[in-house]
Amino acid sequence: MAAASTAFKKLIGNFGPVLRRCFPSVQVQVSRNAHFKFVEDTPDPNLGDNSFFSLIILIEMYNREKNLVQSIADALDYTLAQDPSAIIFGEDVAFGGVFRCTVGLEEKYGKQRIFNTPICEQGIVAFGIGAAAVGTTAIAEIQFADYIFPAFDQLVNEGAKFRYRSGNEFDCGRLTVRAPCGAVGHGALYHSQSVEAFFSHSPGLKIVVPRGPIQAKGLLRSCIQDDNPCLFFEPKVLYRSAIEQVPVDDYLVPLSQADVVREGSDVTMIGYGTQLHVLKEVAEMAQEQLQVSCEVIDLQTVLPWDEDTVYKSVIKTGKCLVSHEAPITSGFGAELAASIQSECFLHLEAPVVRVCGPDTPFPHVYEQFIIPDKWRCLDALKKLVDY
Repeated sequence: MAAASTAFKKLIGNFGPVLRRCFPSVQVQVSRNAHFKFVEDTPDPNLGDNSFFSLIILIEMYNREKNLVQSIADALDYTLAQDPSAIIFGEDVAFGGVFRCTVGLEEKYGKQRIFNTPICEQGIVAFGIGAAAVGTTAIAEIQFADYIFPAFDQLVNEGAKFRYRSGNEFDCGRLTVRAPCGAVGHGALYHSQSVEAFFSHSPGLKIVVPRGPIQAKGLLRSCIQDDNPCLFFEPKVLYRSAIEQVPVDDYLVPLSQADVVREGSDVTMIGYGTQLHVLKEVAEMAQEQLQVSCEVIDLQTVLPWDEDTVYKSVIKTGKCLVSHEAPITSGFGAELAASIQSECFLHLEAPVVRVCGPDTPFPHVYEQFIIPDKWRCLDALKKLVDY
């Protein structure tokens, strides 16, 4: 009887993820000392083979609990299994990479398809462009987004313009470049930058930043299948703090399609990546403290971005706040603000507000003080509402 009781308790314990699905109030995953809280999304029944009304599927959902690293690894694994031309290369990827996103793939698919490169970002991307141009599905990893700048010329002057300069006769659209990005609280100058704005001025590239494991798997698969070179920036602070029920089956999350993660009527708030979770928490605080209803939009694809969804929301609410970790001057929020004020001017009740990082390199011990946290965003929201 005691053994049976112990086994039953163990079985119930294994249903933790299912219970969290049934009781949303316990769905919060908090990263220690993080400036945000991660609340897992509910899987879309249209992603893969999901049925939340089947006990068997509910049991399978437990096996689908994955963090961001694992969901990215899933997308890469599926690509390698289905596409014999797919290769993965970069610094240390053969033994799994510094963040372990490619762990086990070399053993499974061989050294000809998963291999290390010299510490030369320009060479990594140049090789990827050439490989993609001759028909290979090339997936490059830049160890940190901060180190992508030696490859800037290859990405902007070669990869982005390959199709245009050949009159669409040739292209390198089968190239995807992955890179960890964003603040972690202690990354300092060379391990905390958000670099998306540098590349958003380059027609021919697509830029994607996921907010969690469910989006990461689907968006990465879409990038790999897209006919244009894609930059896939992964918020590294979410690698292990973001945990969701990720569908086992293959699925795609469309590029250039924003996601309205919270509907509202008073203010539109726009973000992507880690900052999206800050805005979600601010929306809750605004509802509780100010009785202000905020609509929260995850841009997902930074370039080309979903103008229709954003404009529709701003026209409805009349007020807009944009937030990202990157410095405010020439950050992508400036493009959003300018476009919104151009297209939605007659519907705006206040200027578009930007809450972003300051124009300074990331400090070390003071990094947490320059991140646009929920308090800065809430303060800006109060001023916006009272305008």
